[in-house]
Amino acid sequence: MINVTKTFLPDQEEYLKYVREIWDRNYVTNNGPVLKQLEAELKKYLGVEHFYFCGNGTIVLQIAIKALEITGEVITTPFSYCATTNAILWENCTPIFVDIDAKTFNINPELIEAAITPATTAILATHVYGNPCDVEAIEIVAKKHNLKVIYDAAHAFGVTYKGKSLLSFGDLSTCSFHATKVFHTIEGGALISNHPELDRKLDLLRAFGHKGDELYELAGINGKNSEFHAAMGLANLPHVPEIIQARKHVFEEYDRLLNWDILYKPLLSEHIEYNYAYYPVVFPSEAVMFKVMDALRAEDIIPRRYFYPSLNTLSFMPKQIACPVSEDIALRVLSLPLYVGLPDSDIERISGIINGHL
Repeated sequence: MINVTKTFLPDQEEYLKYVREIWDRNYVTNNGPVLKQLEAELKKYLGVEHFYFCGNGTIVLQIAIKALEITGEVITTPFSYCATTNAILWENCTPIFVDIDAKTFNINPELIEAAITPATTAILATHVYGNPCDVEAIEIVAKKHNLKVIYDAAHAFGVTYKGKSLLSFGDLSTCSFHATKVFHTIEGGALISNHPELDRKLDLLRAFGHKGDELYELAGINGKNSEFHAAMGLANLPHVPEIIQARKHVFEEYDRLLNWDILYKPLLSEHIEYNYAYYPVVFPSEAVMFKVMDALRAEDIIPRRYFYPSLNTLSFMPKQIACPVSEDIALRVLSLPLYVGLPDSDIERISGIINGHL
């Protein structure tokens, strides 16, 4: 079977050397030395100052909303994974969907201002497939209306924009280190802050809101992660350049082989170094997409409808807001298999099946 992704695993010994240290110390969680080492190395790798390693990519969205004391309405994108919207709902806020740009698939900044009401307190936008939002345009609108900005940068590890980590934009950015991501810790996530005054608050929020057994400062949650997950991160981090290079090769082979007279894919922003997180293609219609998907599955090739459905169409959304561009693309998009070690022969086979069923 060729799945849409395959987890990168380092050599066992690279991981086990950290595991043996953890075993010898008998210190397996609660912000131990391996976790602290991972945080320090990721700060250096990304060029950021305020970084918090947490349990997963969803809890960090919730902590970000809580830390910035966001209430009321949050302007957000309908074209993302459901965790983006679920975090807003779990924090008792109301998602207000703004449609996406048909070229980049990111939230359309030209539509944001019209969606702002007296109840709006924040913008939560996703860097879709690791492709940067128009961060300058969003910042202008946010400052004009005194709104906080959170970026769901789950896909954006290793991406730079104008020489800076894409994770360094907004009031807070979040990242996912799930096993399917370019860089992973099996399960994990991170908060990246531009506000040093939030340091203690973020640290407390991810650890039940207290330090020691005497000082309970606020209502926190368990957003911590373990030494074993941090160890996987330390073992994987040195491989990130080769991982990105291998993914780039697969990406470029699809670029070369697929029929672009009929298909199209998101336009990557300028001034970026990309991480090649996903390979989405948009088909002429949902019917053609299903025909291609069925043909691939018949050959044990498993693409993914990512993202589907458009989040504004979910039945439990408190406000029903039409987003025609997102709704249309969500019906027609497939993410193709993309991972380290995918053979050229399989890329050619996948591309041939797709081209033959258009």
